[in-house]
Amino acid sequence: MKKSYSIELAGRTLTIETGELAGLANSSILVRYGDTVVLCTATASSKPREGLDYFPLSVDYEEKLYAVGKIPGSFQRREGRPSEKAILASRCIDRPMRPLFPSDLRNDVTVIATVMSVDQDNSPEIAGLIGCAIAVSVSDIPFNGPMAGVNVGYVDGDYVINPTVAQREASDLFLTVTGIKGKVNMIECGAKEAPDEVVYNGIMAAMVEIDRLCDWISGIVAEIGKPKFSYEQVVVDPEMFEAIKEFAEDKVRAALDTDDKNVRDDNLSVVYAEVFEHFAEIYPEMQTQMEQALYKLQKYVVRRWLLDEGKRVDGRGMDEIRPLSCDVGLLPRTHGSGLFTRGQTQVLSVATLAPLEDAQLLDGIDLEENKRYIHHYNFPSYSVGETRPSRGPGRREIGHGALAEKSLIPVLPSEQDFPYAIRVVSEVLSSNGSTSQASVCGSTLALMDAGVPISAPVAGISCGLVTEGDRFITMTDIQGLEDFFGDMDFKVAGTHKGITSIQVDIKIDGLTPEIIKTAIEKTHVARDYIIDEIMLKRISAPRENLSAYAPKIMSMTIPVDKIREVIGTGGKVIQKIIADTGVKISVEDDGSVYIATNDQEAGETAMKIIRGIVSEPIVGEVYKGKVTKLMDFGCFVEYLPGKEGLVHISKLDKKRVEKVSDIVSVGDEIMVKLIEIDRQGRINLSRKDALPEE
Repeated sequence: MKKSYSIELAGRTLTIETGELAGLANSSILVRYGDTVVLCTATASSKPREGLDYFPLSVDYEEKLYAVGKIPGSFQRREGRPSEKAILASRCIDRPMRPLFPSDLRNDVTVIATVMSVDQDNSPEIAGLIGCAIAVSVSDIPFNGPMAGVNVGYVDGDYVINPTVAQREASDLFLTVTGIKGKVNMIECGAKEAPDEVVYNGIMAAMVEIDRLCDWISGIVAEIGKPKFSYEQVVVDPEMFEAIKEFAEDKVRAALDTDDKNVRDDNLSVVYAEVFEHFAEIYPEMQTQMEQALYKLQKYVVRRWLLDEGKRVDGRGMDEIRPLSCDVGLLPRTHGSGLFTRGQTQVLSVATLAPLEDAQLLDGIDLEENKRYIHHYNFPSYSVGETRPSRGPGRREIGHGALAEKSLIPVLPSEQDFPYAIRVVSEVLSSNGSTSQASVCGSTLALMDAGVPISAPVAGISCGLVTEGDRFITMTDIQGLEDFFGDMDFKVAGTHKGITSIQVDIKIDGLTPEIIKTAIEKTHVARDYIIDEIMLKRISAPRENLSAYAPKIMSMTIPVDKIREVIGTGGKVIQKIIADTGVKISVEDDGSVYIATNDQEAGETAMKIIRGIVSEPIVGEVYKGKVTKLMDFGCFVEYLPGKEGLVHISKLDKKRVEKVSDIVSVGDEIMVKLIEIDRQGRINLSRKDALPEE
């Protein structure tokens, strides 16, 4: 039976409908927010998958271009692989939901948000997030909800929930916050160097709305929610765990107690071998459970060290950053490069500059049609000492690349001041935690090395967390082991002035305001140190000159009504300029013209030609022209590109001329003076008046 529920959210009505569509899914919710419509479904397999040691959750956010009245631009004219924005939206739904499922659930669970109609003022991402959370909450799938989320903007000193397009453009902050009642379990933030308190207060404003939404969802669950199905819990045999703990706890402590990941891994492999050998006869055919028990024992040791002794596996203090170093200009033929090393995490970032016409074209459901700054992040298997073939970037790589991109956009120069498309690629060479934030630092170095005049350097750092009941402890600059066994990865990037990005992942049900405030404060201190003591001591400012291998781009502005003349019929005029000079030319709709070349003289020639095309003829001006046609009564001369005038035979020379061909030939370059523009707009030129006085 169809049911409908509504709530006011940011001054607009959010309505969910259930009981009519997708009846074979465990549950389905149709969300309407303004004219935005998203179908959200949750489905679980009837049986668990055998042999898994993880929860098989799949979350997809599917953009349908019919939602905005578009036909896909691909050859097949249908949606293919998800866009980058769709992948990022999927991650924003997946990351907060995953900790709320039982970690030992082994049934496949698929959550899908299908975007069917888009009203740009009402975010389909937020509609999809809320719809998916409700779909799982009212289903029979075990879930520790309800959960909800909102966007927050900051316009003219006021916080705006779920800002419209106009408000987003005016906002200095764009937050996505999700959580359960009273706690935050995911933060995604892009900001224009926002002060810490502005970001923190924005998160608190989001919590008020999240609590209200969770109360509303709880009411829906109470009315139509299905009983949760039971499942076979996956637990390590308690007796076996205690036996392994007694046998190996001291060995595990000794193995973990080093700041070198390679040494730690070697030590642990010895411990694993000893445990397997010792317990092979006691617990035959239980090696998988032994591995789980050893993992659980490592987690126990690391967390007890942190909570009871204030000790980290590598011996650092709680707010001490691993050894840092950086370098620039490593690659001679690239436009800019920066190497950033933090402990055993190492990232090489490489910057490439190109004309604006090389900006990435986007074919999505929002209003953004192209992207001038592109950041890509690669995480090869060798960076963690593993062997696997490269098969392109996964969701994690795309997410980390987008995070670094978001971190640096606020400090980039405008197109008018720096008319280049910019791509930065971060290659993770070695990974022991927080590679995304190392790529932020490396990319800042690469941009400065390339001569991109960024307004301020950006650094990134992460903060970890371990909780036990009401107790918690935070750690600055977490390494891999602290990420695996801890409860939070709170990544913050920014300048001295303020925050440019935040991304938070957690393994518990949520964070309290106190934890959030502590993490923001600690990461600010850390990034200031990285900028001042490491990065700026290696390169204090962007280089004054671009690489010799980077294109030089000249710019000019022409009247909009002259664009057609510069382009020419079928592009004939601009193509001839490009062919004659060897430059690249991009003409924008507002009359901006960008000329890219490595040859300064060729660029100036192209600019001169374009100026000639758009300039109005001036009576009395002397031009250097080319003879294009001979007639009995005179010759035609192209005095400006694409513009011709007549030199009458009487105006060819100071003496009497019998035949035009006695003085000039087709192709000759001659100086002419514009002497008249007649009533019909015809141009009359004179060679005689341009000749020097005798």
